Amino acid sequence: MAATNHAQAIKQDSQEYLTTALLQLLEAHQFEDITVTQVVKRAGVSRMAFYRNFDSLEQVLIDYFTPIIETHFKAVLQQQSAELKLAALSTFFIELEATLKLAAKRGFEPIVRDVFTDNIQQFYQKIDPWRSLDAIRQKYYVQFMAVGVYQIWRDWLLGGQKESLSFIHQLLANLQHHMDLAVSQPLAD
Repeated sequence: MAATNHAQAIKQDSQEYLTTALLQLLEAHQFEDITVTQVVKRAGVSRMAFYRNFDSLEQVLIDYFTPIIETHFKAVLQQQSAELKLAALSTFFIELEATLKLAAKRGFEPIVRDVFTDNIQQFYQKIDPWRSLDAIRQKYYVQFMAVGVYQIWRDWLLGGQKESLSFIHQLLANLQHHMDLAVSQPLAD
């Protein structure tokens, strides 16, 4: 048992070193220009250690951002009212503002967006009127809202937050209301 715990601790340390090294490199370099060799050198681990823990540099970022974004979405889902859900979502974006700006600047935003989109799709699949849809319609409605919500928040944050937060909340609430109406009136095949 002690050997297993020790091996797990080493694996965890390697993952943390590699993740930290990649995040440090992203401070100064474009994601596409960073290599596994640079990451392992900076982390002080072997190339074999990298591939024991990750399939790719993309996977390092996916594994890093997934629990962060999932935690924020759990906080959103715990809220009872739509207004509180939007407030929790805005907290998420404000807290990750610097990360989103770095992701856009350094070329790894698609990874952040995909993790966000996966989580918001799960969020919309739990909304009552949407559960009654057949799988195809649910897929497209959910995908539309997930990408739209991300894009609105992205544009707001990266555009200098010119509109008030209450304006963004109202905009999203209106879109949600109109989508709920559309969902309640299904299209014919």
